[in-house]
Amino acid sequence: MNLNQLKYFVAVAEQQSFTKAAKQFYLSQTAISQQVRTLEDTLGVQLLDRDSRPVGLTPAGRVLFPEAKAILARMDAALNRARDASTGLAGSLRVGYTKGYERSDLSNTLRSFHLEYPNVLITCYRCDTDVLAAGLLNGEYDIIFTWDSTNIRTEAVEVRVIEQVPLMVALYASHPLARRQALRRTELRNESILYMSPSATGDSYGDSYFMGLYRQAGYQPNILLRSNDVESILMMVAAEEGVSILPSYCTDKLTNADNLVFVPLMGAEESEEILAVWRKSDESPPLRHFIRWL
Repeated sequence: MNLNQLKYFVAVAEQQSFTKAAKQFYLSQTAISQQVRTLEDTLGVQLLDRDSRPVGLTPAGRVLFPEAKAILARMDAALNRARDASTGLAGSLRVGYTKGYERSDLSNTLRSFHLEYPNVLITCYRCDTDVLAAGLLNGEYDIIFTWDSTNIRTEAVEVRVIEQVPLMVALYASHPLARRQALRRTELRNESILYMSPSATGDSYGDSYFMGLYRQAGYQPNILLRSNDVESILMMVAAEEGVSILPSYCTDKLTNADNLVFVPLMGAEESEEILAVWRKSDESPPLRHFIRWL
């Protein structure tokens, strides 16, 4: 068995035709058919139903098809990494991220990329979402990880959703709701809210979205404080000044937090998108490699 046989098998399965697969590789239909038959003989199973029109997969073929595609993708990635290593990819990558996201797995991603490409200097910047958006468009950062607080999805940038982060209610340990397994936003109607804003202004696209969730819950929140400083908000919750709603990346890694309890917020809409955003016009090799790495 060899990689070409896997490629030909995948092509026939995707095209549902020996003729179309042969054209894809500029080979004769007979050559493609012989290579796939050799693969079947090696495995001792029939992979393609040649009697059906269009050509279909047998049960064994349906099992092998996604595995073969994964093998070919991994091989391509390995070859690309080998070529990059031989050319010695070097340069810099300026990464901006929203406040609080330092508690996420971003550091693991950056570390893995650094180990693979040690000659790329990664510099990190922790900023408000509005500062990140402006800095990206002005060329101060190569890529940012942010909430969409500024409606940044414009023609000048490319956007990828990195994760859909659940929201958590931060409560002090003696709070009547602290022993609950989950909460709904409606149950926070009478609470003093320490509101975590995605921007420094407290009046952004992201803020409008979250205020809309309160309206859907049927009330105007009693906001005691607006801030984008996670540490200060948690300090005030622990001091029993009020409660807060935070993305789970701010809370997941907090263990033995003094006087703090975190309860999941129920509802399909109770989440926050983290986006990776970069300029379409930026062809920097370190950036393009990092995007593929993501």
